[in-house]
Amino acid sequence: MTGGRSEAGSRGTDEAPVILSELTDDGVLLLTLNRPERHNAWTLDMELLYNELFDRAESDLDVRAVVLTGAGRSFCPGMDMSVLDAASSGAKPYPTDRLPPRTRPLDCPKPVIAAVNGACAGIGFNQALMCDVRFAVPKAKFAAAFSRRGLVAEDGVAWILPRVVGYGQASDLLLSSRPVTGTEAVDMGLVNRLVEPADLLATALEYAGELARQCSPYAMSLIKRQLRDDQARGFAEGNRDARALLVEARKAPDYREGVRSFIERRPPRFSGLGDGKEAG
Repeated sequence: MTGGRSEAGSRGTDEAPVILSELTDDGVLLLTLNRPERHNAWTLDMELLYNELFDRAESDLDVRAVVLTGAGRSFCPGMDMSVLDAASSGAKPYPTDRLPPRTRPLDCPKPVIAAVNGACAGIGFNQALMCDVRFAVPKAKFAAAFSRRGLVAEDGVAWILPRVVGYGQASDLLLSSRPVTGTEAVDMGLVNRLVEPADLLATALEYAGELARQCSPYAMSLIKRQLRDDQARGFAEGNRDARALLVEARKAPDYREGVRSFIERRPPRFSGLGDGKEAG
């Protein structure tokens, strides 16, 4: 990756930030979970910085899309075992009730693509599931893991997972907590595309870059809202909402620019999202 803007976060117990942040020239924000010595296991510092970086991404006009991945051989295997042990014993409860919901990729009005390069379980599984599109390597390992820790399906996963893979597959994954490889995950629809390890990040960035260059940020924010809201309503209601959103979209500058760029056979020049045009 060349050019772009480096914005590495500063939270962490040592000099290395627990999440790396870099903005490409295309407007793709690359977020890399960065605890490779612990396989990018989740900590409170990571969660705080994660929320902070998503806040910045949502308000930054230069950010058109986000790619989420992990440093080293893993994506994120879930909560760090030392944190989990302290929380389960009551020695140091995790302040979940004082933190934003762990649905940032889903709630973000900009497209979020997960590049799953290895172990992806627990909170890592949830965050990948909340992304709009998932690329993975064949040997990636996905696991909900909650039933084997005496926990329930957290963060709304029992709502979203059946909508991604179907009720039967979701029941299997959540009840058994069994790991599935990237190859099995793509077969069940959990992953959109398998990519060889050497090409994973480049493929995800290329896909996100195409969205950033060719697609209206405003339109994509509305489509993300439609995809989320229409899961909980019937066709007639969804169609009525689509008609109302179409009226709204036709008033926005991106509609005119999309038509003009098509007629003039040139790349579109859409305005960025982050200036109050979010779909909400």
